[in-house]
Amino acid sequence: MRRTTKLRQMIQGDGLTLMPFTYDSFTARIAEVSGFPAVYVSGFGSAMGKGYPDIGLITETEMVQNGWNIARVTSIPILMDADTGYGNAINVWRTVRDYEAAGIAGCHIEDQVFPKKCGFFEGKQVIPMDEAVQKVRAALDARTDPDFVIVARCDALAINGWEDTLRRCRAYRDAGADMVFVDGVGTLEDLHTYATELADIPRLFNGDLAPASEIERLGFKIQIHRGPMFAVYKAVHEAMKELLETGRLDAARYDGSTGARQAIANTLGLPLFYEMEKRYAAGKAPAS
Repeated sequence: MRRTTKLRQMIQGDGLTLMPFTYDSFTARIAEVSGFPAVYVSGFGSAMGKGYPDIGLITETEMVQNGWNIARVTSIPILMDADTGYGNAINVWRTVRDYEAAGIAGCHIEDQVFPKKCGFFEGKQVIPMDEAVQKVRAALDARTDPDFVIVARCDALAINGWEDTLRRCRAYRDAGADMVFVDGVGTLEDLHTYATELADIPRLFNGDLAPASEIERLGFKIQIHRGPMFAVYKAVHEAMKELLETGRLDAARYDGSTGARQAIANTLGLPLFYEMEKRYAAGKAPAS
């Protein structure tokens, strides 16, 4: 089954699909090996991996390359941040074509002004609703695989409040978006407003305000969770600080003797390559 079809079945099913934030091939492989049925590729994380904050500095081609690298080493569906589509409606058309060709199963396009900012940063602005609707239409027209999932993200909440946010979400759904995604939901009150006021529309939630079981009870189809990505920062920062201050690291937590080296290699597919070495060894006769 195509990854796009798997993702579409997830959003059409009765339950919630929990997707961890990932930002490169390694973190996506860890997610898949851990048992997640799908992953989310974060624009915040992709920018982080390039050494930039999430303020619109990463280009469409950089994101496509990152998506291709992740799709190459995973088999589960990938939902990927497409920011504003990197320009106008025509840029959105190209972005969807490129994401689909890279093996991505779906993406979200937001209604921020280009260049954008992280949805939880100050200073973001949104484009007129009618312009955003045309971007949704362009995204739909760009699909060659009808199962490729188009999520319309709305960033108007922090700027214009719920009335405009709800109006926009309904317009994006009417234009054909498969799901809506209100970003910047930071309180339980807003979470419940989101769930009740848009109860008839497939919805995505970004955050950790409540356990996944509660997010599912509220009727959301996808929850993307930033926790694992932030945990990477915390773990690496603490290890770097410990090494700098003490000149060593606690072997029980970090040393290769704990099996971390082999676990990493296995996550990256080392046993498969060992098997290929045997299969293609010089003088090895082909299997009959």
